[in-house]
Amino acid sequence: MTTLEVADADWTPEFGRKYMAAFQVMQRARLMENKIGALYRSGGQVVGGVYLGRGQEAFSGGLGVQLQKGKDIYAPLIRDQAGRVAFGEEELDFFRTYLGAAPGPMRGRDGNIHRGRPKEGLLAMISHLGSMVSVVAGCLLARRMAGRLGDAVGATSIGDGGTSTGAFHEALNLAAVEKLPLIVSVANNQFAYSTPNDRQFACETLVDRAKGYGVRGWSVDATDLAQCLKTFEAAVAEARAGGGPQLVEGCLLRLSGHGEHDDAAYVPDAIRHSRLGQDCLLRAEKQIVARGLASESEIEQWAARVQKEIDAVVVQVAREPRPDPYRERWEAFSVRGMVEGFAE
Repeated sequence: MTTLEVADADWTPEFGRKYMAAFQVMQRARLMENKIGALYRSGGQVVGGVYLGRGQEAFSGGLGVQLQKGKDIYAPLIRDQAGRVAFGEEELDFFRTYLGAAPGPMRGRDGNIHRGRPKEGLLAMISHLGSMVSVVAGCLLARRMAGRLGDAVGATSIGDGGTSTGAFHEALNLAAVEKLPLIVSVANNQFAYSTPNDRQFACETLVDRAKGYGVRGWSVDATDLAQCLKTFEAAVAEARAGGGPQLVEGCLLRLSGHGEHDDAAYVPDAIRHSRLGQDCLLRAEKQIVARGLASESEIEQWAARVQKEIDAVVVQVAREPRPDPYRERWEAFSVRGMVEGFAE
């Protein structure tokens, strides 16, 4: 297991620029999710459930900023909006899918967290948690067999509960045997829905499992953006260089329920008020001000500008058409339907 600490010497001008870029990704993701959460609670506007990544933005965004759209493969999970923003997902895709608008990437046909643009390397999530590890491994293996892999990597996320599934075991074992350039980020948010860690697994930490598969394991304080950036940069670089799969466990606490329908009353106060319960966004803001990278007023101005953009997108999407079953061609699973649906 490798844990990278961030020293003062690491804070070079280049690292500072990366930190600011990642912070703005986190900030935008938080504001987007705050908006969709408010629309969900207002009733009737959101199609399906809402699962927020509040508290996981540093871990998700820290990985996403290391990836290259159009070259790498990324399969985000339900709490990875920060990673999606970093990888280049547009706000229109986000709001069109949640609000069920026909011009969206899934044409209003599918659940809001299942959106993606495979031609751009952004895979649509499968709800059976654990399955995306095998999907990304398969994509990497297919590219290698076709001679098109190069130094591209594939990345996906999974929660602590998902690491107990058979799909996770089979996929990580395959990736290890084939030495695929796969990064698996494990967001250990302490609860698989409401099941605590001590009822999920017997090992001390989830990164301990990496050794059993023969892959490199990394551990990170996922409330610390600087450590997330440094760790994912190293893990992605090792995978690109032929080092095989990398498993990165981020320790944190999700700062919301499993979904907006869940009040998370099962989380003990002792955990809420522990180091794990720190808000990564607020912690990053303090670091930015302390390092002189930006002032509090500048951070507030960025947030206000992004909020204005988000509000304008929501107004636009609210006016767009919804799917019309009487005009639908019902080709969601045909070759033509898949090509047209994902090519636009």
